[in-house]
Amino acid sequence: MQPAPEQSPHHAYPDHWEADVVLRDGGTARIRPITTDDAERLVSFYEHVSDESKYYRFFAPYPRLSDRDVHRFTHHDYVDRVGLAVTVGGEFIATVRYDRIDGRGRPASAPADEAEVAFLVQDAHQGRGVASALLEHIAAVARERGIRRFAAEVLPANTKMIKVFRDAGYTQQRSFEDGSVHLTLDLEPTAESLAVQRGREHRAEARSVQRLLAPGSVAVIGVGRTPGGVGRTVLRNLLGAGFTGRTYAVNHAFAEDRDTVDGVPAHRSIGEIGEPVDLAVVAVPADRVPEAVEDCGEHGVQGLVVLSAGYAEWGAEGRERQRELVRQARSYGMRIIGPNAFGLINNAETVRLNASLAPEPPAPGRIGLFTQSGAIGIALLSGLYRRGAGLSTFISAGNRADISGNDFLQYWYEDPNTDVALLYLESIGNPRKFTRLARRTAAVKPVVVVKGARHSGSTPPGHAVPVSRIPDATVSALMRQAGVIRVDTVTEMVDAGLLLADQPLPAGPRVAILGNSESLGLLTYDACLAEGLRPRPPLDLTTAATPQDFRDALGRALADEGCDSVIVTAIPWVGEDGEAEAGDGEVLAAALHTAAAAGPAKPVAVVHVEIGGLAEALAAATSTVTQPGTATGSPSATAPTTAPAPDPAAPAGPDRGHDSAPGTGPGRIPAYPAAERAVRALAEAVRYAQWRRQAALPGKVPEFLDDTIDGPGAAGLIDTFLGPDPDPRGRSLTHAEARELLGRYGITVRPTLPAPDPDAAVAAAARLGYPVALKTTAPHLRHRADLGGVRLDLANEAALRRAYGELTDLLGKPVELQPVVQAMAPRGVDTVVRATIDPAAGAVLSFGLAGAPSELLGDTAHRLVPATDRDAAELIRSIRAAPVLFGWRGAAPVDTASLEELLLRVSRLVDDHPEVVSVALEPVVVATQGLTVLGASVRLSPPPARTDLGPRRLPNY
Repeated sequence: MQPAPEQSPHHAYPDHWEADVVLRDGGTARIRPITTDDAERLVSFYEHVSDESKYYRFFAPYPRLSDRDVHRFTHHDYVDRVGLAVTVGGEFIATVRYDRIDGRGRPASAPADEAEVAFLVQDAHQGRGVASALLEHIAAVARERGIRRFAAEVLPANTKMIKVFRDAGYTQQRSFEDGSVHLTLDLEPTAESLAVQRGREHRAEARSVQRLLAPGSVAVIGVGRTPGGVGRTVLRNLLGAGFTGRTYAVNHAFAEDRDTVDGVPAHRSIGEIGEPVDLAVVAVPADRVPEAVEDCGEHGVQGLVVLSAGYAEWGAEGRERQRELVRQARSYGMRIIGPNAFGLINNAETVRLNASLAPEPPAPGRIGLFTQSGAIGIALLSGLYRRGAGLSTFISAGNRADISGNDFLQYWYEDPNTDVALLYLESIGNPRKFTRLARRTAAVKPVVVVKGARHSGSTPPGHAVPVSRIPDATVSALMRQAGVIRVDTVTEMVDAGLLLADQPLPAGPRVAILGNSESLGLLTYDACLAEGLRPRPPLDLTTAATPQDFRDALGRALADEGCDSVIVTAIPWVGEDGEAEAGDGEVLAAALHTAAAAGPAKPVAVVHVEIGGLAEALAAATSTVTQPGTATGSPSATAPTTAPAPDPAAPAGPDRGHDSAPGTGPGRIPAYPAAERAVRALAEAVRYAQWRRQAALPGKVPEFLDDTIDGPGAAGLIDTFLGPDPDPRGRSLTHAEARELLGRYGITVRPTLPAPDPDAAVAAAARLGYPVALKTTAPHLRHRADLGGVRLDLANEAALRRAYGELTDLLGKPVELQPVVQAMAPRGVDTVVRATIDPAAGAVLSFGLAGAPSELLGDTAHRLVPATDRDAAELIRSIRAAPVLFGWRGAAPVDTASLEELLLRVSRLVDDHPEVVSVALEPVVVATQGLTVLGASVRLSPPPARTDLGPRRLPNY
């Protein structure tokens, strides 16, 4: 909303303060600045506030606002006086304002850095977390305007408001003066305030998803008057699933005398129903959706599933239609799945919701599935259905204009009915938040992701999200750092999901292989080696093996302490008459189930060829298996619905599964038609289990770094280098500036001296001391020793002059080559350390060997900043060429401890100073003792907005 013309022109309306937020109960509201046009809204709002709340606000009876009050509360300069309102349906439900004050509590202007703050929330909306959300936003506004502290006077009886301040996590002081509580809050974000903010975000977003997945009533808008069509299909699926709530059919074209459709009440509008409706499924043409949304919003519908197409996937006009849909729904406090969605399913026995177009509804199970594509959703549902897998929940979000995979990660984190989360993503709207949520969820249950549109270079149609510049390989590395199991295809996702949902996590990489085919066993053995597992020699039971032989062999393998998992290979066995028999798959499945249930809890997978009924029988759990939820050791698996969120530091699944007593082994045993698929799924489980064990003891930033880091000094240099009016495009530092800035963080760059002519080169060498290196710094020759642009170990003046002449004769004039002289560094391994800021993913720290390994082969490892000591150690060990650092082919190992310290220092620099958008140290020569940074480049830019550190808000696409 723009201000009226009389608003002071020198204080423009700050539209970037507008935000949609999710409240504690899962509903949404809009926060925006109050303008001069809000007088009537303010008066109406105040009339709906109880006398008690008014007394708490003004410390005296205050039945109505005077004209002077209304003018004061609606006229702000957006600097020293600011007011924000929370709106639902365009009407105020809460307000907050601050007034800048001096040390004596009188009105003031900058540089005064304290403000008095006051809140007022309508009684009907108290307890929804409105004041907490307002405090986050007004604090961010105040910091932007140079205010560092809030002061508030609160009556002792106003315990709710005191709790809002106390629980915010800011550093605060309290005193009791003149019958009121005086509170002072330091507005600088703290680790506690950030944790509080994210905790509230998690609970609110999880609750908003829960309201969609567990409605008490559903209305399908757009149910056809005759059989067929999208709306009628959804209604049929709702009824077929046995939805436990109330169902309504809505179509404005229904005849007045029509009472039912397919046995459910029929109405021409939501308002005509006369009862609360929690969820509406919208299946009408796009041009009629706004009317349906208004009808829903005016009558208290909590959420929408918009199946209608014709939005952002149709171009610019559709994108604007999609934005308006989101704005309209959020104005009423509703969240949206879609548009262009396929629907959602919740198989919980207490809900049994199938509000989707799925032709084959999945059976109940422990897998949660999110997809951004209806076609992929159909394929995944069909694949899981054929393999006997069940789902807890399914969501196909279409254009995901509002509800996204991040929201469902919040929900699945503590959902007791979900043990594994599978996501097919074509875009990631907020990669920083996704990584943070995925790491948190992966600490208690597996998260498996397929990322579509990896190489297209553009956002899929319908998805309006920030575009990341980092390569897909980097995205994959960052996902794995967060514990995400990244796979390439939906088939691999189903393969991994089946094993993770039904089997305990492996305690290690040791694999036993047994079966009745030597060839199939060898294929499995080779596949294990290719995936980095440690297979034992296959046990060949011969083609004459019976189901009893399989049972005995599997029992022995599971009991063997030298094995962490078992792969069973099976082909049709040879009967007594010598003829190959497909056999009764159910008999073999029963034998394997019996052995698995009787032995220690270790993962078992089966590779089979043409054994009819085996896969289906293996997918059927027996009564002796673990109860649902214990397969991967999720702490939330057996918790009641109201239990607190699982503790990520709880014992990892593999350890608890490994210690399980006999008789509590795995249930469904996943079956695969190819050895490679089974092994790949098992390898993902092994890597995930290892990550989870490590995540239970997270790394840290060593304290010794603080003694050698001058953060304030670096900040001063950055301000000086950027200047008072920095170029928004940023600037690259000179070599001297980069050396000075890096030195503040204990990073020493070996100096170089310019050599515009041979005499200057000789003078430079005299200053630095022989031996020296002569190298060009022209961009096309930088770090290209293979092109002859670098001459090393020049021991004296004669050698230097000779090299200078050869360099200029071969490559060009000195003015083109820009040669420099540098003292020689101790011999070692040339490496490269980089840190870059990606607009979508955030700060990324990278490492690799200099030259061909990183540039040609892409052998580079990546971690998100801030990096811990564990991240640094893993970073240098995760590249394929890492053996070169650790004594390959008899060479002496280099000083990796110094290299890890350098990585941590670079990480600290870019984390402490968001203006540092790029750092490249190349080459970094790592010797047996110490290292030398020979080249460095740094780029600065005005700091980008950090949405992950600001007040919580829903994205505006």
